[in-house]
Amino acid sequence: MSAVHDADDVGYRKQIRSWILYDWANSAFVTTIVAAVLPVYYSTVAGASFPSAARATQAFSLTTSIALIVTAIISPLLGAYSDIAATKKRMLALFMGLGATVTGLMVLVDEGDWLLASILFVFGRLGFGAANVLYDALLPHVARPVDQDRVSAQGYALGYAGGGLLLAANVAMILMLPDGNLGVKLSFASVAVWWVVFSLPLLRNVSEPPPVGERPAGGTIRAIFTQVREMIADLRNYVHLRRFLISYLVYNDAINVVIGVAALYGAELGFGSTELLLAILLVQFSGVPYSLAFGRLPAGTGRRHARITAFIVLNIVLLPIVGLSARFLLPADVAGRAEAPYEATATRAGQGEVATTAPVVTGGQATFETIDGELVGREGEVRVIQSSTAPIGLHYVGRDVVVEYVTSPEHGVFEIHVDGVPIDEDGQPAAGDEVWRIDASSPTVRYGEEIRVTVRNAGEHVLAVVPVPHVPSEHGGTIAAVSGFEVMPPPRDSSLPTVLGLILLLQVVIAGAAFVVGPGAFGAFADRLDTRGGILVALSAYLVVAVWGFVLDTVIEFWMLAWLVSVVQGGSQALSRSLYASMLPADRSGEFFGLFSILSKFASFISPLFFVVSVALFESSRPAVLALGGMFTLGILLLRRVDVPAGKVEASQ
Repeated sequence: MSAVHDADDVGYRKQIRSWILYDWANSAFVTTIVAAVLPVYYSTVAGASFPSAARATQAFSLTTSIALIVTAIISPLLGAYSDIAATKKRMLALFMGLGATVTGLMVLVDEGDWLLASILFVFGRLGFGAANVLYDALLPHVARPVDQDRVSAQGYALGYAGGGLLLAANVAMILMLPDGNLGVKLSFASVAVWWVVFSLPLLRNVSEPPPVGERPAGGTIRAIFTQVREMIADLRNYVHLRRFLISYLVYNDAINVVIGVAALYGAELGFGSTELLLAILLVQFSGVPYSLAFGRLPAGTGRRHARITAFIVLNIVLLPIVGLSARFLLPADVAGRAEAPYEATATRAGQGEVATTAPVVTGGQATFETIDGELVGREGEVRVIQSSTAPIGLHYVGRDVVVEYVTSPEHGVFEIHVDGVPIDEDGQPAAGDEVWRIDASSPTVRYGEEIRVTVRNAGEHVLAVVPVPHVPSEHGGTIAAVSGFEVMPPPRDSSLPTVLGLILLLQVVIAGAAFVVGPGAFGAFADRLDTRGGILVALSAYLVVAVWGFVLDTVIEFWMLAWLVSVVQGGSQALSRSLYASMLPADRSGEFFGLFSILSKFASFISPLFFVVSVALFESSRPAVLALGGMFTLGILLLRRVDVPAGKVEASQ
């Protein structure tokens, strides 16, 4: 038993608070660097020398894969070494310092510096992932077995809060300081400082666990590989731990996909970027109380415990019922139902049509030429309409149009005109400095750049890309070049205050119902609920998410589904971590959490294939979302075969 378990309650609570605070510290890297800011900055700035934004995204995805593979390979070795040499805290500090340092160095990344950005990101992910292995390995030494579920959940809850808070601050900073990407660079620096400062309590207050026996003869490196081999061989002696790892591989694969494709799926269904961004922030912050509640599920008894259980279960049941009902009962402009698609006419382009041979709108003669090069999403040559004087335009039926254009040193500034009138970025008639002007000059040729033009009312319109040669561009070019126009589906108009008000009202109703009927209706169920049962509750909710996502068709449903994900996301991950910790030998926590890290990294290779096949066969991701339900069902069945008490006995032998 670790010495910390014999410490007084004050010291024990101090260590727990210090350990939990590291989740607050490192989650800033996940939200700002991994999820929100760096991917966009890499595509638009660091990867500006790539021929298209899609190529930059491809390079960033490859960079991410390299980082995850390297981290997965070294994680068991780091874990084994930390067990042998009793260096969990020192190695955590080392890799945290590595991650924070290279994150701070990202302020040096500028236009075209994709290689520098890739190298820094690989080392940043390595530092983050390796430090996390050591952080998780400290859990069974920091918290007593009876407290591990609660402590693990508190860590996730604090991580949601910290990551979301800094992300919100960074988004505000980026919007207020756009010149020279100053806001983005300060965001990178803020993550580095945040990560280091809030890691200090763990490094100062958490005790280092003792080594595993005596250091063997023959050298530490040899001992590390020997111990990793023994751990893999020993898995056959941990039957129920092995069963849990298999079930975790299945259901965590599906959870990771839900997290990763939620925004893309929402965009595919036609939800606006504002809704998607706000939904991400909603999941980040609303996940805090639910993660804390899930941490209370396995260990509590009595009326309060029954009410917490009832509150979670009623959310899982009532959110989809109310969401589906609102879809049909509320007005279309409140619920956000899709309108009829825009139909093409003999002279006007309709919804979804890409016009790469658009007519000149007024006057002059635009030259048409074929430029060699590949545009991702199409095969062969890119067809481009190019002009230095005449407008390039599209006659269409609709409201929103995506204009796809080309940048190069020869290209210059152009304006957007609708129905013969210059507009501002909000689609309103503009004059003077308010006219929307796009500088298409760049040091290298880049295809597939896009802007979205939105007008006030749907109908028949004429959109024109108008070269403005008298306005100097950054590189002196004067040509406008358009490779396509795409008429977008009708926007889903909705009332965000009404949607959020309805969700909050539902939470009040559920809380009241849980308080009144919880002890009587859920008392017996709550008393039987253990850690495995809490995960099964979360997976049941994810099964609902998969089925509901398949039929999802309104903005209000998307918000309520996002809320349902926030109810179970942190809890499922926190209880999985603590259940795993309870069934492994505590003195070998480093190497076993290294194995856990491998599964966490590679538990995302099956479910993405569903989306690849679904889009190829049906041109829609809906069937893939439904297929995730099969993964959650399999995960539930496999997890039910895990005998947790027997697994704890195996770990103690």
